Amino acid sequence: MRGEGGTPARVLIAEDHALVREGIRVLLSGEPDLQVVGEAKDGREALELCRELRPDLVLMDVRMPRMDGIEATRAIKGELPTVSVLMVTNHQDPDYLFEAIRAGAAGYVLKDATRLLVAVRRVLAGGSPLNQELAMQLLLRLSNEMRRGPAREVRRHRPTDPSASVRRLRGLSTESAAVPLSAREVEVVRLLAQGKTNREVGLALMVSLSTVKTYVWRVMLKLGVANRT
Repeated sequence: MRGEGGTPARVLIAEDHALVREGIRVLLSGEPDLQVVGEAKDGREALELCRELRPDLVLMDVRMPRMDGIEATRAIKGELPTVSVLMVTNHQDPDYLFEAIRAGAAGYVLKDATRLLVAVRRVLAGGSPLNQELAMQLLLRLSNEMRRGPAREVRRHRPTDPSASVRRLRGLSTESAAVPLSAREVEVVRLLAQGKTNREVGLALMVSLSTVKTYVWRVMLKLGVANRT
């Protein structure tokens, strides 16, 4: 985990509401292994501060002025790939989750003080915390779209470009979706949707790490996706 060995992990807060920023800062200030090194009130400022401060982790709101959180995440990961981004939001919309992980976010959680610290440490340890309900909604939506095939239109509200996710969903492999997931592969997907690492999946299913990696590879192949997130 970054920040080990007595050095606190460096965290940047990107949130346009001052009271929310203060609340997150107060929450993190009581943790000796975490250090808030900067605060941004919009996505563009978050990008500028990342260039200057090189934090280990950015806690990023989704909707902000000048540059929204998803665009800022894409820019940060493009320039500074070692900086992790955790989306922290009130938006319970699987479309936002989809866009966030496409942009390179390491996780997507709702603003909940009781769970935020757990999510922060999970990202710093290399995990991918996702809101479980939204993740399952997204998995079901992707599964339904792949079963329907690319010819059908997807009609739903988009956080940014209304046609972006339709084009991306159509780019997924429909041929691989014709091969159904096995019962064990479904279990693996559910555990991954909870943000568990490969090692944690192995412990839950009582199988070796190499076996888990094989299942993950098969799931990615069948669903036609490029990465586990």
